[in-house]
Amino acid sequence: MKTPAGALVPVDSESQELLGKLPVGQGLRGKYSRARNLQFHRKMFALFKLAFDAWEPDDSMQYKGQPVAKDFDRFRKDMTILAGFFNPVVNVRGEIRLEAESLSFASMKEERFEQVFKAVLTAVWTRVLQTAGYRNEQEVERVLEELLRFEQ
Repeated sequence: MKTPAGALVPVDSESQELLGKLPVGQGLRGKYSRARNLQFHRKMFALFKLAFDAWEPDDSMQYKGQPVAKDFDRFRKDMTILAGFFNPVVNVRGEIRLEAESLSFASMKEERFEQVFKAVLTAVWTRVLQTAGYRNEQEVERVLEELLRFEQ
C-alpha cells in the first residue's frame, strides 16, 4: 500500500514476511496490481486465521515417526478447495491433485472474490467453527468485523 509519504508498505502478513527478509535499502522489481478491496481481503484472511486458531487436529498423528504439525498455508488452501474453488492438476506419479485457486489481487476479480468468501465462510463454519461453539455464520461475520476494527 502506498503511504502519504510515498513509501510502499506491506498490507498483510505474507507481504510483511517477504519484506522482512530483505535488507534495508534493497531495490525491488516486480509486477503489481491495484487492490480490489483491501478491507475485504483482510476479512478473508481474518476468517482463515480465526478458523485455523480454533482448529484442533489430532495431535497424535505421525509421519514416519515424526509428529505432524498444522500449517496455516495448507489449512487456507484446503478450506478454499473445500469451498469449491480449485484447479485439478496431475503430479509425476499420474495422480490427480486439487490446487486451491489463487486469492491474489491479480488473479481474481472482486465479484469472484465475494463468491469465494461466502463459500469459504460456509466451509470453515461447517468444518471447524460450528464445533468450536459458533452458533451460525452471521455470528462468525460479527466476530470478524470486531477483529478487523481491533486491528485498525
